[in-house]
Amino acid sequence: MKAKISLFFLLIIGISYAQESENETKKDSIQKLEKVLINAQVIFGSKYEAKNRTGSSYYISPEELEKFNYTDINRVLRTVPGVNIYEEDGFGLRPNISLRGTSPERSAKISIMEDGVLIAPAPYSSPAAYYFPSIARMKAVEILKGSSQIQYGPFTTGGALNLVSTQIPETFKGAFRTNYGSFNTGQTYLKIGDSKPTFGYNVEYLNMNSDGFKNLPDGSNTGFDKNDFVAKFRINSNPEAALQQALTFKFQYADEVSNETYLGLTQNDFDLNSFSRYASSQDDQMTNDHIQFMATHNIDFSNQFRITTNAYYNGFSRNWYKLNDIVVNNNRVGIASIVNNPEDYPDYMSIVNGTTNSDNDAILLKANNRKYVSKGVQTKFDYHWSGAKLFHDIEIGLRYHYDEEDRYQWVDGYNIIDGEMNLTSNGARGGDSNRISSAKAFAGSILYKLNYNNLTLTPGLRYENITLIRENFGTNDSNRNGTNLSIRENNVDIFIPGIGFNYKFNQNTSLYGGIHKGFSPPGNEPGEKPEESINYELGSRFNFEGLRGEIVAFYNDYSNLLGSDLAATGGTGSLDQFNAGEVAVRGIELLLNYDLIEKNNKFSLPITFGYTFTDTEFLNSFGSDDGLWGQVSIGDELPYIAKHQFNTSISLEHKKFELNLNGRLNGAFRTLAGTEKITEANGVTSNFIIDFSCKYHINKRLSVTGNIINLLDKTYAVSRVPAGLRPGHPFGAYAGLDFRF
Repeated sequence: MKAKISLFFLLIIGISYAQESENETKKDSIQKLEKVLINAQVIFGSKYEAKNRTGSSYYISPEELEKFNYTDINRVLRTVPGVNIYEEDGFGLRPNISLRGTSPERSAKISIMEDGVLIAPAPYSSPAAYYFPSIARMKAVEILKGSSQIQYGPFTTGGALNLVSTQIPETFKGAFRTNYGSFNTGQTYLKIGDSKPTFGYNVEYLNMNSDGFKNLPDGSNTGFDKNDFVAKFRINSNPEAALQQALTFKFQYADEVSNETYLGLTQNDFDLNSFSRYASSQDDQMTNDHIQFMATHNIDFSNQFRITTNAYYNGFSRNWYKLNDIVVNNNRVGIASIVNNPEDYPDYMSIVNGTTNSDNDAILLKANNRKYVSKGVQTKFDYHWSGAKLFHDIEIGLRYHYDEEDRYQWVDGYNIIDGEMNLTSNGARGGDSNRISSAKAFAGSILYKLNYNNLTLTPGLRYENITLIRENFGTNDSNRNGTNLSIRENNVDIFIPGIGFNYKFNQNTSLYGGIHKGFSPPGNEPGEKPEESINYELGSRFNFEGLRGEIVAFYNDYSNLLGSDLAATGGTGSLDQFNAGEVAVRGIELLLNYDLIEKNNKFSLPITFGYTFTDTEFLNSFGSDDGLWGQVSIGDELPYIAKHQFNTSISLEHKKFELNLNGRLNGAFRTLAGTEKITEANGVTSNFIIDFSCKYHINKRLSVTGNIINLLDKTYAVSRVPAGLRPGHPFGAYAGLDFRF
């Protein structure tokens, strides 16, 4: 194993150094002089800062986001090496994101932020992200992997993802964007904002909706309708004031109704009609709403010293009312078992697909009703100074945070007669799950940046003190009188060190790397240990006669990997975590950019290529009831992590128009831990999907846009969880207008 890692590092160190173009050299030389304090709402804020980071980092700019006008975060992140994703609904409503081999289910093992603030519904006590911000209203996406990420916890193994929302403009600006296309899918976006000497604002509204591309026997809608409203207001000191201060208020509200289900298809039915849905899922529906209040105070004591403080509150309520179990002869079986093994449950399967009439209460729909709160205060002190050859920067972060998940759930009974479902019994409220899980956390971090000539070092240390509590009222106490109350508590106190480096040989080539501790909080079971690992990386950024790129090797050595019992992965949904022991994850990430006609004054033809190799291995054996892992033996590979994946794009750009083509290979991945060859029987096979977009600028303010998703109309599976096979987005064509003022 060590020999493989050494080989990776030798390959990187052996990269030839080349001279950068004259324009790029001038740009870097100028920016090198501009040692500025970075806004606390971003990780790095620009491609320049990202490529000078002492860890693997990626910045998706506003221009890149606008190329394809994606509303699906999965499609946006496919362009970034080191990101593993498995889809679920085809629209990106509930993504499953992994960074460098972390467990992908519900993106629960990465730190997800919006404007530098944790945005998962309950990031400590219940991090599975059933809420994910709408990418269509974001202006940039930042991905930080590897060393020197100890500033962004609590999850420090794979990395952090920060979504940068629309900023208050410096002058009066506005925009209107609309498009419409296949499956009655539409999008409407409006924004307006302005700044005066001591006041600024920005207001925006987004609606996305679709009838869906799946088909129920009764013709019901299988799509969704989402609304998003954001308002920002800033008051600030006069530009001539000696002490510069600003206070920004942010309000965000979103709601969603989506006719989505946990129920997928059997292999035979997927082969016959991949976009069909079974009749027993006709009443499945997710309803949710999200609200955020945030106040941000900035004070610049000088060009070298700034303090930024955020006070935030996030509230999220959701009820996913969905098929959960089938009952035959008083025997209750979960839908995942039925769909994955239909030959063992023929009577159950006939009820699922509605081909036979059922008894009363044969179909059980669970009201997966939950409320979340996430709130806290965080502050960041940033001070830097410099001498003749040295540059120093100290960043200190402090955060006090509280979050909770309140489960108050029940199960209703139905029958199905001639393909139509009918309510036959109302479940007792709180009769299925009636508990509150909460967490109190204090986190502190310090990062020191030292720059001497061409060498940058960033040692740092993070501290997490977490108290996790579960109050279980039981299923017979709907009023929560506490007659059967049981309480359990778990405490964590941990230091998380890390160090990174970046050495610039010249303006063309740099070498970077580091080592840091990986951490993920445990559950509330007393004595349960956190997830821990030691993570290494070594990489190089280079420019060889216009060929710009980055290559990095990484190795994550888990001493204790945690798994979670999620219904979304075929488990019971208890959210209890379990120990998976030692695991090794290693890989290579490659990114290349080149303009085929860079010297042409009228046209540009940029191409990109990104590749990720991820090799995973369990180093011990164990048994798991979790549907995502199953029975594990030494040497087995992690499920739902593709070993190979790549993304490539080419664009033809002119001042009047642009044409963009993007292709991505979604590598094969297994759906249970194992080592055997991946087939349709034990996993999800690879597929290559091409998307197309175009834009014509009528004038400086008005553009016509077009998009095609899945240009070749490839039918492919994206996962086998929560319960059965699920298809990716089929061919879809969309056209729209983009007006700016």
